[in-house]
Amino acid sequence: MTLKSVQLNLPRTASGLRLNLRQLKVFVATARAGSTRAAADHMARSQSAASAALVDLEGSLGVRLFDRVGRRLVLNEHGRTLLPRAESLLDHATEVEHLFDGEHATPLRMAASLTIGEYLLPALIGRWKISHPSSPVNLMIGNSGEVVEAVTSFEADIGFIEGPQTHPDLVLRPWLMDRMAIIAAPHHPSVGTVVDLKQLRQAAWALREPGSGTREAAERWLVERLGNLNVDLVLGSTEALKGVVASSSLLGCVSVRAIARELAQGTLVEIATRLPAAMRRLTIVVHRERRLGLGTLDFLSMCSNVEADQMPRT
Repeated sequence: MTLKSVQLNLPRTASGLRLNLRQLKVFVATARAGSTRAAADHMARSQSAASAALVDLEGSLGVRLFDRVGRRLVLNEHGRTLLPRAESLLDHATEVEHLFDGEHATPLRMAASLTIGEYLLPALIGRWKISHPSSPVNLMIGNSGEVVEAVTSFEADIGFIEGPQTHPDLVLRPWLMDRMAIIAAPHHPSVGTVVDLKQLRQAAWALREPGSGTREAAERWLVERLGNLNVDLVLGSTEALKGVVASSSLLGCVSVRAIARELAQGTLVEIATRLPAAMRRLTIVVHRERRLGLGTLDFLSMCSNVEADQMPRT
């Protein structure tokens, strides 16, 4: 049998790559911190080593990745293009490191608006941790606008929002439906009655801050039908809002998901009105350029399987 010589067109091997993970790690840290000094401190390396790694990366790519603004390094167009890909590569490298140790300890980085972050995600995170015990979870909680900012700036891999926020860099995935409720203290004179529009117009209100999904939903529902509301208090926390309403004569407007415990305990009461039900869609947001890790995909799969009986009644 005669052996024949065969020429194979193999892809470029790893040894031929000009980039390395250390350079990408320095790049991502610098993008986050705004300087190579802060990046070096974060990575426990010298500033000269961090600066050299960044220079080597830019030399390998043939482009500058940052513009210098004062003492800060700010991502330019090339840097913004590279950032999501660099972060994805680092995440997948971490997955490869733990591929055979049974841990798969990749981080779950999320941002969520207050209602979702405080009342929906904790139970889901607890379930996810059962199958990912070694994976750290970082959940940032803010209003919907802050969540969008966290995802677009790659501080979070996925976000959960309540409002109709959007951004050209984001992909929106419809999630659960939610219902808004008007709440009052159990001693409020409107409890046990059906409140008409005139009474709602004359009432004093406590609402969440502008920019929150809860505030936007409340205004879409109420202001369109009642006109300007008499807003006495603006609060940046749903828990604070519930506490104020429970101990005052103010009315509030929040998600029914946020008041289940108080309704059961009788410390808050949902006010009956002649208004149509106020439904809103809770949404998951992901950056278009972000390649999600296996752990994050597992969490999204868990979210998609939330039981229908968790949906609020209309």
